Amino acid sequence: MIAVTGACGFIGSCLIADFNFNYRNDIVAVDLFKQPDKICLDNIKNKTVQQRIDKDDFIQWLDDNYTEIDFIIHLGAISSTIMFDKETLKKYNTEYTQLVWDKCTQYSIPLIYASSAATYGDGSLGYSDDESIIPNLKPLNPYGESKQAFDVWALKQEEKPPLWYGLKFFNVYGPNEYHKGQMASVVFHAYNQIMKTGRMELFKSYKQGVNNGMQKRDFIYVGDVCNIIRWLMENTPQSGIYNVGTGKARTFYDLARAVFKAMNRKVNIQYIEMPQEIRDKYQYFTEADISKLNKAGYHHTFTNIENGVFKYVTEYLCNLPVSKQANKNKQ
Repeated sequence: MIAVTGACGFIGSCLIADFNFNYRNDIVAVDLFKQPDKICLDNIKNKTVQQRIDKDDFIQWLDDNYTEIDFIIHLGAISSTIMFDKETLKKYNTEYTQLVWDKCTQYSIPLIYASSAATYGDGSLGYSDDESIIPNLKPLNPYGESKQAFDVWALKQEEKPPLWYGLKFFNVYGPNEYHKGQMASVVFHAYNQIMKTGRMELFKSYKQGVNNGMQKRDFIYVGDVCNIIRWLMENTPQSGIYNVGTGKARTFYDLARAVFKAMNRKVNIQYIEMPQEIRDKYQYFTEADISKLNKAGYHHTFTNIENGVFKYVTEYLCNLPVSKQANKNKQ
């Protein structure tokens, strides 16, 4: 069986759908099932899983059932980049992941866990997943610090799971992120903003040489993330920390234009002032260095923004009830 923590979350639920599509139904879904108001149960409503285990019971459950587990995909975490409660982030993002790691080591279970591109901070050290660089990274927020703390801890461990992969996710977008409120992707917010106002707002640029809308991110469709995870499980390359992005940064203008096109609307972008409090922490460029992933043997073609946004908008967002969109945007 495959255990997936954060099963009701964005990437976790999409991964379970991907497993189901590829004839893997022996899934142990781990999440806050004792607190259904804290998770989006709709995300796994039509997914096939063998068991549902509450996060707080998972470690004990693993002690009793470890012989049945082939792989653990640990995606459950607090994913808010605007949360500043460092102790809570440490507890759930760092220390709980250490518990999972220790159990995987003890029981010889392969592990994939979610790190984040937020660990790269302002990008002054680049975006290479070279593990000799990782201890020197300086994230810009407590969320990134909690992920960084675990990456550094993992690299220091002498005892490790038989296989392990820490995945630094870049800007992931796609279905099942509707519950994330402010933390949902730019695509999701753009779609709802255009539906409501007919236009999309982007931050002005305050960096010399970068025009408005030309700020860049490495946007990756969630289906590509699932492909990478499944590929790692099937091909078992060398353990370590890997970037998960497309390796090709695109502008916010490109992204906005793709959303307008998918909605069959005329491009209407308004550039607004960036809040003063985030101007000195704003990233003008992120791009995953995926050379390590390529050298490991992953050479699949990534979904470009135009195709990914079109699929997301026309197959998912357009079919999402308006009332549900409105409710989620209030979170």
